[in-house]
This record gives sequence, C-alpha cells and structure tokens, in this order.
Amino acid sequence: MKTEEPLSIRPADLDDINTIGFLAQQIWPVTYSGIVADEQWQYMLNLFYSPASLRRQMIDEHQQFLILEQGEEAIGFASWAPTKETGVFKLHKLYVLTGRQGKGLGRMILQYIYTDIRPAGGKKLRLNVNRYNKARQFYERMGFVVIGEEDVPVGNNVFMNDYIMEVQVI
Repeated sequence: MKTEEPLSIRPADLDDINTIGFLAQQIWPVTYSGIVADEQWQYMLNLFYSPASLRRQMIDEHQQFLILEQGEEAIGFASWAPTKETGVFKLHKLYVLTGRQGKGLGRMILQYIYTDIRPAGGKKLRLNVNRYNKARQFYERMGFVVIGEEDVPVGNNVFMNDYIMEVQVI
C-alpha cells in the first residue's frame, strides 16, 4: 500500500513564477467556466498570471506568495499583502488543484497565513470572491462574513463581480 506523500507549505519567490502560472492554468478553467464568460476568465488569467504580472505583484505590490506541495508536486498557492488600513491584510489568491480540494488544504493555507500576519499586526483578513464562486461557501465555513459587494474593472470591458469577505484573525 502506497502512503501519501507529506504536505508542506513554503514561501514562494521569483523562481516560482512559472509554477504559480502553471497551477493557475490548471485551476482557472475548472473554477471559472460556467461562472463568467470564457473570454473574461481567459483575459483575467493572462492579466493576473503572466510572468511579468506575477513579478510585479511580488516586487512592487509586496504580495507574499506561498506554494503548497505534496511531496515534490506543487498542488496549490496563495498570496496576501497588508492594506493601507491598519491591521487589515488582503488575501489576493488561494487556489488548490481541483482534484485535491475538500481535504482541508485550504484551511491549512489559511492557518499558515494567519500565523504570518499576526506578528505583523494582522487583525483581519479580507478577500474578494466572485459572487457565483462556490469558494464563498468554503470561506464562510472558515469564519469569513460578507461585508460588501463590488464590481472591479480589470480592463477590456471586464469586471470582477465580487463579494468582499472578512475574518478576524486574533
């Protein structure tokens, strides 16, 4: 009987840009097909996950990224950064390969992020989630509550139609 490879989370850096982009290419079609038009999610995927965009997010926007691995295989990633609001951090990304969801991995990633932001004064973690994305239910199970809605223009006449959700991390 084969045992499962161990899970690990590690900080990601510029050398991981291709891995993050590859994971996004696997996850986004499954996640967003049927929620938004194919042209919209494809545009957004290219906008947010091109190597230049990921590099800008890491360097200019000071987003911290992590990679979730099972053995040597990358199976998920996340990113977050402080906001201008004292004590509030923004979760920009949290994705796990579709076949690996529902096994507590998202919870593990959130716990890692909480452990990272608490010493930096983090009291709340805020995120945007598409209004029709089933991830909303995951975030609600993790204690997040909807605090608002917004339609965010991302260019090319494309808008992200999101709920804003937040959780206390202290």
